[in-house]
Amino acid sequence: MSQCLYCHERKGKRPCPALQGNICSPCCGAHRVVSINCPQDCVYLDANVEYQQKRMGERFHHERKGLYRELLEFGGEKAAEVFYLMEAVVYKHFHLNRNGQDGEVIAAIQALRRSLSPIYVPEVAPPAFAEALKKEYTAFMEGQKIDPGLVGEVLDRGLRFINQFSGDGLRSNQFLSGLIGFFTTRHPQVANELTQLASSGGRIILPGTRPGQEDKPFLTP
Repeated sequence: MSQCLYCHERKGKRPCPALQGNICSPCCGAHRVVSINCPQDCVYLDANVEYQQKRMGERFHHERKGLYRELLEFGGEKAAEVFYLMEAVVYKHFHLNRNGQDGEVIAAIQALRRSLSPIYVPEVAPPAFAEALKKEYTAFMEGQKIDPGLVGEVLDRGLRFINQFSGDGLRSNQFLSGLIGFFTTRHPQVANELTQLASSGGRIILPGTRPGQEDKPFLTP
């Protein structure tokens, strides 16, 4: 039996079309999509997505608590709502997109952050998710009359959290996998309503309760 083409230590027991050879099960599970450019028809990809999302969702749940404590201490429930809106928009946009990468989320938040600056220079042809995120935040800020400075600070803290959770992989989807797994397993009703919003094109409106507990977005036409 040949050696794993990724770690070069264990025996390669699975055929890996991306590496054009065999890979061991631990490397396949840990590095698929994140650092291995897996083709969409790989038989091991579909079989593991739900499991990975559930596993990462538990990690996300625990690490997310620390961020929300920080946000609540810094800016109260409004600060928490700013980040919760981002989570809801991300789920709405990416929950069916298996090819989504954390870099897309990070780039969109960075673009939104720059748009809050008084010296913001309009970007050429921003990605679809960046446009969707900005649209949701513009409506939210206008409706709630929230200070752009508060939003900017929350986005900065959120970016640090996302980058840390995502890790160093250039094609990492650990944040997306964790967030989707968290909503799907711990808040299925919220996940279902966000899925409906994605289908109908409705906008997310947050209820007046603390984010991260039993709150859910209202459906709008």
